[in-house]
Amino acid sequence: MQIRIDRTRCRGAGQCVLSAPGLFDQSEEDGMVVVLESTPPPELRDAARRAAALCPNSVIRIVESEGTADGDEGGGDEGRGEGDGPDAER
Repeated sequence: MQIRIDRTRCRGAGQCVLSAPGLFDQSEEDGMVVVLESTPPPELRDAARRAAALCPNSVIRIVESEGTADGDEGGGDEGRGEGDGPDAER
């Protein structure tokens, strides 16, 4: 499992942090989502799925296995740097 985010859609609601604090945080600078663990251990995978389902802006995407995601096909950027695209984890 991989957690991917689209920070361009994040509005800082914080549902991810409330439902999975071991996986998500919010930036002190802008309040947007920050992924703490992009490859969650088995015991946190249900929490990751719950966070994705609860996100009001559908910012979080769960990639269960290579090439497929919940309701989406294909990959996306996996980097953490600036300018890595909309799916970049930060």
